[in-house]
Amino acid sequence: MYGLLGRKLSHSLSPQIHAHFGSYSYELFCREPEELDDFFADKTLKAYNVTIPYKVDAYNHCDVLSETAKKIGSVNTVIRRADGTLYGDNTDYFGFDYMSKSCGADYKDKKVLVLGSGGASLTVCTVAKDCGAREIIVVSRSGENNYGNLDKHCDADIIVNTTPVGMFPNNGERLVDLGKFKKLECVLDLIYNPCKTRFLLDAEELGIPHANGLTMLVAQALRSAEQFIDQKLGDKTIERVYNAILKEQKNIVLIGMPGCGKSTVGKLLSEKLQRELLDTDSEIVKADGRPIPEIFSAEGEPFFRGLETEAVKTIGKQLGKIIATGGGAVMKKENRDALKQNGTVIYLKKDLSLLALDGRPLSKDEDAVRKIYEARKDTYEAFADFTVEVSPDADITTERVIECIF
Repeated sequence: MYGLLGRKLSHSLSPQIHAHFGSYSYELFCREPEELDDFFADKTLKAYNVTIPYKVDAYNHCDVLSETAKKIGSVNTVIRRADGTLYGDNTDYFGFDYMSKSCGADYKDKKVLVLGSGGASLTVCTVAKDCGAREIIVVSRSGENNYGNLDKHCDADIIVNTTPVGMFPNNGERLVDLGKFKKLECVLDLIYNPCKTRFLLDAEELGIPHANGLTMLVAQALRSAEQFIDQKLGDKTIERVYNAILKEQKNIVLIGMPGCGKSTVGKLLSEKLQRELLDTDSEIVKADGRPIPEIFSAEGEPFFRGLETEAVKTIGKQLGKIIATGGGAVMKKENRDALKQNGTVIYLKKDLSLLALDGRPLSKDEDAVRKIYEARKDTYEAFADFTVEVSPDADITTERVIECIF
């Protein structure tokens, strides 16, 4: 029996990841601290991973430790040997090293800023030190280097976030303003839900190479799995599994002019891909209780846009959905960020003369449509990951979207 030991594991991706590595079963073992002694003594468990907050406990329960585990002082992979003893390793080291290299992070002679002083910070610091970092600064809330005096470290070359700040469900939070760091070569965040934290969205906007924690998660899982099954899987497997998991996680976000077919294509995508369809306009109606034309008429556009932002923020936190947006939803940056954090954005581009205008409060006639399009087209094109020409046949448009994604 294999699996993952932790305290709160409801959002773990480990079972999905390990399903790609072999035919063994992989379970989630949620345990309270007082249950750990019995757990580590259970000889029916062949091997397992360990996550927060039990990596140090695992270290203390193991009879034999790898050199990496000794160096870091924690264990995330436990193997029960034939003689019944427990062997502990730390594959997070390999995972973070792989993540760093895949993003092009070169620590040699660089100043590295590590946000957070917990267990993950120890792994990051160890890798950075082994790779020749000139200076490693660990930032905590109350230590000598804290979030109130970061200005003295604005010469950092690499920043790594090891804290949970910005993680689901507290999407959008961040600890630092990257705009103050003028020498940054790379930004890494160990969080993988959302796919892009506020921290990484800032890096993307500034053109700084960046990566989230999914690469590390998959890489460390592969190295653990190799020990589980005593078989080399090869590093190329990491990229394959990473891409597969990312596609499962990311939303497909449809944007474009009112009446371009987002809802229709969204329904077809939902049926073909077996994913839930979420429509921002439908969520607004559900929350407010009135049809959109009535909201516009009674309250005005600014009020509607406020409702829209709340709907977008809620929907944007979810994973693996089809999201159909209102035509003007992407005109606000906070909405774009909420959709981009977990989404691949598809712009459905349709000939203006063919747009459906019924029930569209702002698209009353062709002149109004033309003005709206001119005001929005640059944002649509810049925000989209892919642009898809809308066919009169919705099935063809749907296939075009699927080709972009997969």
